[in-house]
Amino acid sequence: QVQLVESGGGLVQPGGSLRLSCAASTSIFSMNTMCWYRQAPGTQREFVALITSGGSTNSADSVKGRFTISRDNAKDTVYLQMNSLKPEDTAVYYCNAIQFVAGRSYAYWGQGTQVTVSS
Repeated sequence: QVQLVESGGGLVQPGGSLRLSCAASTSIFSMNTMCWYRQAPGTQREFVALITSGGSTNSADSVKGRFTISRDNAKDTVYLQMNSLKPEDTAVYYCNAIQFVAGRSYAYWGQGTQVTVSS
């Protein structure tokens, strides 16, 4: 069982920055894709950004140019650098890992970290 632990959330003013971390209990090199999702109160969980094992990245239009996803295989950690934060970025942010093994896919989730953007 893969465990993911997020950290780095908190309260920040509009225009500020935060860096979220997602530490995995196993080698993230074995994960096909690592993602960040977020969920604001009363809304569905939505995709934020992803990074593949090959280093390719993609992100939601709402965060393009502001958020950057990266990975450090040596530390088994994925990061989400969030700049120019807006109140609408307020949500619980979740780390997700997808692994393909023997033709089957497995998805793992962290417990989430709260990000609040407010003055």
